[in-house]
Amino acid sequence: MPTTEEPIAPGKTTTPDAARDFRTPNNRGGDRGGIAVGAALLLVCGVFVGYGVLDSDEEPAAGRATTSTAEVTYEVLGEGPVDISYRGPGGEKEEVVADVSLPWKKTVSVPLGASPIVNVTLGEKGGTASCTLAVGGKHLQRATATRAFGRTTCAGELAAPEASAAPDEVR
Repeated sequence: MPTTEEPIAPGKTTTPDAARDFRTPNNRGGDRGGIAVGAALLLVCGVFVGYGVLDSDEEPAAGRATTSTAEVTYEVLGEGPVDISYRGPGGEKEEVVADVSLPWKKTVSVPLGASPIVNVTLGEKGGTASCTLAVGGKHLQRATATRAFGRTTCAGELAAPEASAAPDEVR
């Protein structure tokens, strides 16, 4: 089949309308408007970030009150699986681990004034399990549970945090 070619008239292209590049000299204003909006948004974000960094309600690190803690080590020995609950690092909430194979050991930082405690419960098959509690490497207590569903608890007391000394008065 013979093909015929028609010459392209000056100013016309062979590109279909959907694929044309619409960035012509008369249509560049849309690009500049987008850049201006983007720059304005970037400036507003920068102001909010700067305000948050410069006007922070937090005290400087040197002035913050720190919570004193003690290293507490819980250990459970024996036969088992057992269920264990213990005072976690926050000092307020007890952590629970179920169906634990023994031996088990955990060291956490407990805030001063909180009472470290570990509870052990044997399963229906019974057995023997003992808990120990040490604070700062010093052994405080040991207790043993036996028989089916036997329970034991090891607990201690941590000294309350000392009241911070009053700052020197300015003379």
